[in-house]
Amino acid sequence: MAPSVCANATANGLRRMRCRFLRVRMVSLATALALGACQTAEEGDRPTLIAGTASPEAGFARALEVRAFQLPQDHGPHPDFQTEWWYYTGNLKSETGERFGFQLTFFRRGLSPGVIGGGRASGLATNQIYFAHFALTDIGAGEHHAYERFSRGAGDLAGASPAPFRVWLEDWSAQAIDEEGGEVRLVARQGEIGIELVLRSAKPIVLHGEQGLSRKSESPGNASYYLSYTRMQAEGSIAVEGKTIAVQGEGWFDHEWSTSALAPGAVGWDWFGLQLSDGRELMLARIRHADGSIDPVSGGTLVEADGSSRLLAPGDVEFQVLSYWKSPETAAVYPSAWRVVIPSAGLDLQLRPWLESQEMNLSIVYWEGAVKVEGLSGEVEVQGHGYVELTGYARSMEGVF
Repeated sequence: MAPSVCANATANGLRRMRCRFLRVRMVSLATALALGACQTAEEGDRPTLIAGTASPEAGFARALEVRAFQLPQDHGPHPDFQTEWWYYTGNLKSETGERFGFQLTFFRRGLSPGVIGGGRASGLATNQIYFAHFALTDIGAGEHHAYERFSRGAGDLAGASPAPFRVWLEDWSAQAIDEEGGEVRLVARQGEIGIELVLRSAKPIVLHGEQGLSRKSESPGNASYYLSYTRMQAEGSIAVEGKTIAVQGEGWFDHEWSTSALAPGAVGWDWFGLQLSDGRELMLARIRHADGSIDPVSGGTLVEADGSSRLLAPGDVEFQVLSYWKSPETAAVYPSAWRVVIPSAGLDLQLRPWLESQEMNLSIVYWEGAVKVEGLSGEVEVQGHGYVELTGYARSMEGVF
């Protein structure tokens, strides 16, 4: 059963306005959030959060060509584009060897392009919807906790800013500690489950695709601008079952913005963010079609130990699914182990989840979880860890993103 997203509401008048349960589709949800409402999502009654493809006539900008990036400004929101997300994941370990995985993702959806608030003077006016997903995987206990919140981007309930970089939804937040935004503090808590972490980038920002232009189909403009910190040192604490546990580990940050959607016939994607013990990282993305084929724009990025990176085309990467897992809650069947071979990089890897049941059974049903990696880098053994995201297995993502 999906948890209430209003659990932390206070007596503050704005928050009281938000805590009405809504069971509506996209238009009603957008209207309700613009007026200041809150939603609880329940199985069998899920809103379509992001519906349809914005056409150029809608006025939103398109990712059509390579552009220059400037930090920290580009860590902030891009309201000329319709969809944006800030995505943090990581693998953590306590002093006693307990293992945990975490995800904290903030999504922004524009209802109209341009100035946030639509140019209206009221502090409650907004043309932005924010929602966020927070998850903590307690590997030793075999438990995966997943939560979701929605808010309107007004009244300081949710928003994003570039300098200093900050994105938040109520008391869930990612906030820069340094000027460039490569060092951030993450805070999220839902009941007894929480994180308070500092992430520090160990490498420069990585531009995926063609110098940051990541194509989602062959159609012009059907692309995103996509930046990452692929290895961030993480330290802080987690809260679980009434205990606060000091942890250390490694994190990953993705930031994408676009006005795009999957091509007709595409149903979802498989995404991999892997950190290897030889100092390299891999981002791999495979867009799947209903007939089982992989879209030719799929590929990835190999980041070397020195921070340099190169594009990987679909033909550079060999995938083999080794096993599957069926969700007892949604009956969706997900790949659950893989062999990944990249001959040009000398890599032959096997990936397995630390815990199979890491499904995000929220308004959008997908699998997002911590994985362990082992294999060969040339003739030398290599280990690692990372996160995998699998969408379109419970239902098609066409027309959603």
